[in-house]
Amino acid sequence: MQRRLKYRTRNTAEAVIGAVTGSVIRPETVLLGRYTTDGHFLLVARSTPLAPRLRAELGGGLLTPAGADHPWRDVHFTSHWGSREPLAFTPVAPQLVAEFHGDTAVDRGRWRHPVTLHRLRIDLTPDDVPLYGAERPSVDPDRPAAE
Repeated sequence: MQRRLKYRTRNTAEAVIGAVTGSVIRPETVLLGRYTTDGHFLLVARSTPLAPRLRAELGGGLLTPAGADHPWRDVHFTSHWGSREPLAFTPVAPQLVAEFHGDTAVDRGRWRHPVTLHRLRIDLTPDDVPLYGAERPSVDPDRPAAE
């Protein structure tokens, strides 16, 4: 009998939390965005259900409800890839950066599959996050840089 192994590659990246499903005090998932070069804030990923630790951390007052000028205020997102079912979400002020794990299926700057929120990056601001469609290359400290 021949065994086959399936490998999945997951990358770590950062994005700005732009909205949550659930409420600001009891978030269930987050919608992550990045800015374009001309300042538009676009959706790049939706998370899987948050781990209890992250749910408590975010619901503990770190999220601020968005004002009327939030760029996603009148935008409609679907509940999952390829669906027409609308997603109910609550926009939040885009001021928190999160690190997440996502697979390599990225389509036009957007992760096709839900990502897993790893941690909040309170050491970063939204200006530190790569622009929409751009990724920082992973750096392996044990590997010399290509010339």
